[in-house]
Amino acid sequence: MTLPGSLGALIDALRVLPGVGPKSAARMAYHLLQRDRNGAARLARGLTDALDKLRQCERCNNFSESPVCEICASPRRDPRLLCVVEMPADLNRLEETHAYKGLYFVLMGRLSPLDQVGPREIGLERLIERARDGVTEEVILATNFTSEGEATAHYAGELLKARGLRVSRIARGLPAGGELEHVDGMTIAQALLDRRPA
Repeated sequence: MTLPGSLGALIDALRVLPGVGPKSAARMAYHLLQRDRNGAARLARGLTDALDKLRQCERCNNFSESPVCEICASPRRDPRLLCVVEMPADLNRLEETHAYKGLYFVLMGRLSPLDQVGPREIGLERLIERARDGVTEEVILATNFTSEGEATAHYAGELLKARGLRVSRIARGLPAGGELEHVDGMTIAQALLDRRPA
C-alpha cells in the first residue's frame, strides 16, 4: 500500500524518537490525524517554538531561552560546586530533590565508543574550561551508573584531577544500571549527600 507523501513523512519523522519503531510511529501518526488534530497542531507549534527559542546555556550547556540559564544566573546558587550530569532530564531530576544548591554542567551525552561518541562529542573540553573558572572548588560527577556513565565519570574525573580540581562521584545509592531520570527523589538526595572522592 502506498501512503500519501505527507503521511509517510510524518511517520518517518516520529521514528526519530527513542524507542519508536515503524509500527509505533504509524499508530501515533494515525492517532494524531484521526482523533487529536488539535493535539497534533499543538505538538507542531511546540516543536517549532522550541526549535526557534531554545539554545544551550553558555555556562552549563543546558537548554535555555537566554544566553545564560536561570540556574547559572541565580545568586542563590553555590558557585563553588559544579555537578556534571549526562542529560537535561538528569539535571531536572536532581533539582526536584531540593538537595543540591550548586551549579551544573550538562554533557548532553556520555562516552560510547561503539556509537562513535567520544570526548569531543560530549564537550569535555568545555567542562574542563568551565570547571577551571577560579571559583569552582569541587566537581561532582553525577553520570548514570551504566557502563557508559561510569566510563564517562572515570575519564572526566581523571582529566579534572590532572588539572588540580577536587572531584567527587555521587554515591551508589542508585541502582547499578539505573538512570537518574527513573530513580526516586530520596535515593538521589542520599546519593548526593553520600558522594565520595572520585
